[in-house]
Amino acid sequence: MRTFVTLWKRELLAYFLSPIAYVTMMFFLIVMGFSFWFLVSVLTEGTSGISLMRVLFGESIFFWIALLIIVPVITMRLIAEEKRSGTLETLMTAPVTDVSVVLAKYFGALCFFIIMWMPTVAYAYVLKAFSPLSAPVDLGPMLSSYVGAFLVGAFYISIGVLTSALTRNQILAAVVCFAVICVAFFSGFVPYFATNSLMQNTFRYTSSLGHMLDFSRGVVDSRPVVFYLSSIAFVLYATVKALEFRRWR
Repeated sequence: MRTFVTLWKRELLAYFLSPIAYVTMMFFLIVMGFSFWFLVSVLTEGTSGISLMRVLFGESIFFWIALLIIVPVITMRLIAEEKRSGTLETLMTAPVTDVSVVLAKYFGALCFFIIMWMPTVAYAYVLKAFSPLSAPVDLGPMLSSYVGAFLVGAFYISIGVLTSALTRNQILAAVVCFAVICVAFFSGFVPYFATNSLMQNTFRYTSSLGHMLDFSRGVVDSRPVVFYLSSIAFVLYATVKALEFRRWR
């Protein structure tokens, strides 16, 4: 446990020692801030009949753009850079397990992801100030929207850790991660045009877009929660096996 905490602190501190982390955070806050500004401008015009959280999270293209771009950026260096610089071999010779290394890197990236979201909590107070012009702000859908964003982000980050473990090139890791999570995102549109009921039900169960739309309405279903937690566990297990395979090459 002490080894994991030490490695986790090392990974989290590495973000704040890199200018890329601050650029990524700035990009994320600018994109989400623009989305929020657009929502507030709609509220000031007295537009009614809209769901605040659906516009800000589920239906916002800005939310998905930010998510699909920042996850590859914050995960591309985790293991790939260690391989390129040769520090991974030094790390693996220390009295640490592959599981500790993978979990420390994953939770380091996840904590940085959470820190990026923290300033957006202020949106709740601003929305409350404008709520008389539209429907009152319901904290239930707001909290469930953050839960959904956390689960989707945690799943995408696990994919980023895996792709970073499969190569020593950061750019390649980012490109592969971006491609994989784009496939995961766009597969959410399959239920809208698929004619096969089995395909519709399968992709509806795995649809990040559909899950975020439900979370933004305040619907917290146990099925997507189980799906994301089990998927994260499987992807991280695959990452550990990828590191173990490298030792035997």
